[in-house]
Amino acid sequence: MLPVDDLGEPVPLDRPRRVVSLVPSITEAVAVSVPESLVGATDYCTHPSGLDVARVGGSKYPDVAKVLALAPDLVIANSEENRAEDVDRLRADGVRVWVTEAPVSVPMALKSLRRLFGLAWDLEPEWLVRAEELWRETRPATLTAVVPVWRRPWVVVGRDTFATDVLRRLGIENVYATDEERYPRPGLQEINDRRPDLVVLPDEPYLFTHEDGPESFPGLPYALVNGRHLTWYGPSLVEARESLGKALDYGQG
Repeated sequence: MLPVDDLGEPVPLDRPRRVVSLVPSITEAVAVSVPESLVGATDYCTHPSGLDVARVGGSKYPDVAKVLALAPDLVIANSEENRAEDVDRLRADGVRVWVTEAPVSVPMALKSLRRLFGLAWDLEPEWLVRAEELWRETRPATLTAVVPVWRRPWVVVGRDTFATDVLRRLGIENVYATDEERYPRPGLQEINDRRPDLVVLPDEPYLFTHEDGPESFPGLPYALVNGRHLTWYGPSLVEARESLGKALDYGQG
């Protein structure tokens, strides 16, 4: 019986040697764990630093022709980051595509990666074992926060998101965790009216800085954090807990 991806689609896996990853965090995971297998990635796959593989455009709009030209024996995609029509086209051209589900928690993300590496390469990466150990604990909630990820218009992290679970495990409750939307678009006045204890400002996808972002939340403490550590799931999780803990302990007034 063939293994199935996170969405239940049967995908043959037999130690793939030509992998194209359309998911930045999974690109990093593959590059660190089986670097000889990775032949292509998106323009947004920035880690590991110095990654030298063919580029196939953006995550949301990859150049399918470039992907096909690399003759991959496996393409890795994600249900949230990549479009179903691109996955369908690749499969129609005979390419094996393994689709991961958008994780709503750290354990879900690591379980998905453990399954992929185990089925594809019979491998248990050391970073994965370490990340599971580091993120097993959930601290008691002591603060509330709002997490903008874009402005003009304002977009914040909402329910069932990886970032919300990351913060929860650090003892911080997202004030939009029960919103109907995964990425709500509230007005700025509404955000300020929620009066969170902290505004968490990542440096991606929007690059918030001390000069760009905090002025919109007068009187609220804020913390600038590494967006990769907040939203990527893979080897970055090994350093993310300490990095985020330090950043969130030193919110600016």
